[in-house]
Amino acid sequence: MVGVARDSWQIEQKGIDWVGDTERHSSPPSLFWPWTAANFSFFTVAYGVFVVGLGLNPWQGALAVAIGLAVSYPVVGLVARAGTKGGAPTMTLSRAAFGHHGNKLPTFFVYLSLVGWETVSVTLGVLATRTILERISPELNNTPMVVLGFVITAGLVMAIAIYGYDVILRVQKWITLAVAVAVVGYLLIIIPDLDFSSNTGTAGVALVIGGITLVIANGIGWTPGGADYSRYTKGSAKSVVWWTAIGGATAPAVLMLFGVLLTAGNPELAAAAAADPIGAFAVALPTWFLIPFLMATILSVIAGAVFNLYSSGLNLLALGLKMPRWVAVAIDGVLMVIGGIYLVFIAPSFFAPVQAFLIVIGVVTAAWSAIFVTDMFLHRKGGYDKDALYDPSGRYGAFNAAGVVSIVVAIIVGLGLVTSADENIRTILGYWLTPAAEAGNIGASNIGVAVAFVIGAALYGLLSTTLLRPAGRSG
Repeated sequence: MVGVARDSWQIEQKGIDWVGDTERHSSPPSLFWPWTAANFSFFTVAYGVFVVGLGLNPWQGALAVAIGLAVSYPVVGLVARAGTKGGAPTMTLSRAAFGHHGNKLPTFFVYLSLVGWETVSVTLGVLATRTILERISPELNNTPMVVLGFVITAGLVMAIAIYGYDVILRVQKWITLAVAVAVVGYLLIIIPDLDFSSNTGTAGVALVIGGITLVIANGIGWTPGGADYSRYTKGSAKSVVWWTAIGGATAPAVLMLFGVLLTAGNPELAAAAAADPIGAFAVALPTWFLIPFLMATILSVIAGAVFNLYSSGLNLLALGLKMPRWVAVAIDGVLMVIGGIYLVFIAPSFFAPVQAFLIVIGVVTAAWSAIFVTDMFLHRKGGYDKDALYDPSGRYGAFNAAGVVSIVVAIIVGLGLVTSADENIRTILGYWLTPAAEAGNIGASNIGVAVAFVIGAALYGLLSTTLLRPAGRSG
């Protein structure tokens, strides 16, 4: 960073500016720690629970997890590759695929997704805190204690994200190691008590696809942050891809598979996890392990929220707002607090609004990431034009019609093939499905996420090489 020594604890001054070669002080292996920390959460265990909860047996659940991770996280790595080649944050590089102003559409939706994710992370930490405190002592489960936990968690998230890149990398490494120790301890305590004697059926192909889609949505959801960290990295582009993909997928592979195992051995957890996706896992723990579990939980949600808050601040700048990066992060932090207050203290249910958010944003993010990666391989083999990324009259233009048309079509098709349990949003989804399909396995599969990805890539690949060739497509 300009004017900042790497070993100092100073606030990062660089926003969406281009990162030159002399400012790149990280190596590809350093990407492992922030990506692992961001996913090393007991909420990731809940994903495995949700996958089996669709009606899959353990073997089908494990297969869905393996395929979903193998498909999604390499895409995150490819986006990170663009950061190394382009030297700018993800949604700034995205201007090449959509045009300077056309890019504001996907950037706005991605911004909402990041603010939503950081809100979910903080909320999960507070819900888990409430559950664990009640286990320790019913007197501790009171509003002042919950508010205190909320303030501490949100405050730490905002502070770390405001400091920026160097501090995040440093903190995430230690969070990863601390949470890993707690997770191993949790596994050693829980696994011996699981009961696998009950028989499980076999779900149909549609539900297996639904499980795969759910896991893919988890991985694809991280793509908008892919280049935000790799832009400071120097070294092999291929190494950046694989260190990002491996870092992102390692924790979910362990934790989601454990969630599958846990649900098979303790089916009652599925219902409990829907209401409190982290706190539910504390029910079977001995009292002496509750405090370490609580500390690990808070650290893990902080890691995930920091990751998203840092990127959402960059996205706010990519939308065109003129302000220092740390101010943008502070604004997003306030939105995170407001959303967290609603989910913790006002909303009648946590799972329904969150599930609705994940599905809708999953469709949008899938469509965007497919177009971004397709554009990178078809038209950015020579890299990105530094000046054009920041100039609407530059070679990338104000609008890239191929990108804008492709993402709009992919989103419209995708949202028509997904459903939601939230009564306030289900009426605007699934409009391509018959009532029988919506209520059956096809509706449960939420295949619209995968369809949006395929349509986004295919349509952009076709339009950008034929009818709507983008400006500046050679680099």
